[in-house]
Amino acid sequence: MKKHVKILVVEDDLALSAGLCFELDANGYLTVAAYGCKKAVQLIESEEFSLAILDVNLPDGNGFDMGAEDYVTKPFNMQILLKRVNVALRRGGQSSVPAADFWTDGYLKLNFSDLTARRGGEKLAITPNEYKLLKTLTENAGNILTRQVLLDRLWDSGGNFIDDHTLTVTMNRLRSKIEDEAHPYIKTVRGMGYIWTGGRA
Repeated sequence: MKKHVKILVVEDDLALSAGLCFELDANGYLTVAAYGCKKAVQLIESEEFSLAILDVNLPDGNGFDMGAEDYVTKPFNMQILLKRVNVALRRGGQSSVPAADFWTDGYLKLNFSDLTARRGGEKLAITPNEYKLLKTLTENAGNILTRQVLLDRLWDSGGNFIDDHTLTVTMNRLRSKIEDEAHPYIKTVRGMGYIWTGGRA
């Protein structure tokens, strides 16, 4: 993926700054970190940025900006921040990754543009059918998807018939790759289908 959208992250909490930059980089953006107002101004004067993310309370000033598009309060969900970033960039005519092409909660990171997946920093081996399944589930988060709907969307439309048992096997294999006790993502609704819960039990 081309990293042509540069984002300035102004945050004096070093751990939070590193986390923000890591997540943004993992989702296709190029980040530059500043830990105070003075450094941020120097960077803005010498480089071009598509967007700036600023903390309100900084050691040498504050992050209030006359050109602010939006704000989120701490603590925040990384997935929500990423969506806000993408919306702000689309308003300005820039976006490196379409909104539906990635999903993350900070622990699990799914990128459907370049077909990569990471869990807690570990790269996962996901098959093309599993990516199709993940994309369908995440796009319909919170809604029950019946087994028949999944079969129709994922395989039958392409002429590759896969039966109900194979769907069960594929789903179980996928869950073993992306889930652990602390991070459940897919809920089985007995007799109906599945729901993407987004890591919430």
